[in-house]
Amino acid sequence: MTGKGLDWGGSLIRPEATGYGCVYFANEMLNTKNETFEGKTVSISGSGNVAQYATEKVNDLGGKVVTLSDSGGTIHDPEGINGEKLDYVMNLKNVKRGRIKEYADEFGGNYLEGKRPWSISCDVALPCATQNEINEAEAKTLVKNGCIAVAEGANMPSDPDAVEVFLGSKILFGPGKAANAGGVAVSGLEMSQNSSRISWTREEVDQKLHLIMQSIHTSCVTHGKDGDYTDYVKGANIAGFIKVADAMMDQGVV
Repeated sequence: MTGKGLDWGGSLIRPEATGYGCVYFANEMLNTKNETFEGKTVSISGSGNVAQYATEKVNDLGGKVVTLSDSGGTIHDPEGINGEKLDYVMNLKNVKRGRIKEYADEFGGNYLEGKRPWSISCDVALPCATQNEINEAEAKTLVKNGCIAVAEGANMPSDPDAVEVFLGSKILFGPGKAANAGGVAVSGLEMSQNSSRISWTREEVDQKLHLIMQSIHTSCVTHGKDGDYTDYVKGANIAGFIKVADAMMDQGVV
């Protein structure tokens, strides 16, 4: 253990798994509409580890990430944040501890001082920064601008009014209790590995994480599907309740 997450000889760490897991969940939602990340424009908030790894995985799946942010503002790069640009962000934030504005100084694009990314048109939004970072007005703007999917990569980044907008508009909306489960899932894998005294490679952990996020998505659909629409909030709530109830019964608590 490093204290920051997992360090299994180059395996996934928790923030990396959280970012990857959020993207895997979003991709499963897109698949229900016969869509993928391929060719999609994606807005991501934050620029810490979770946002960085979400960006990396979106790039791997063929999407184009056009925003990142910090408490000072948002960068908008219509050409996409990938390759050396993403490497720059990782060094800027993880080593230099700089501000995201420096990205605009280095590569151009737009810097929206004091603004969040949600006014920018996108196909998919991944809020990966902080609680209540999407309000009702911003949610309406996302929907108006054509956003078809939102997956939360932070703890409750959409406030209650924003959630109602997403559900009322019937776009794909993955709440944090489901889409943000990657880090916790990998912690569970760590405990399994330690208990069994085995070692998995990075690729093996990533595969297991992918399967876990697919399973979580399936549970949400099972309990949240209503006609041709899936209410992932309802599905996640019911699936979570059943999981806890079953565990209590297995332990003889009830």
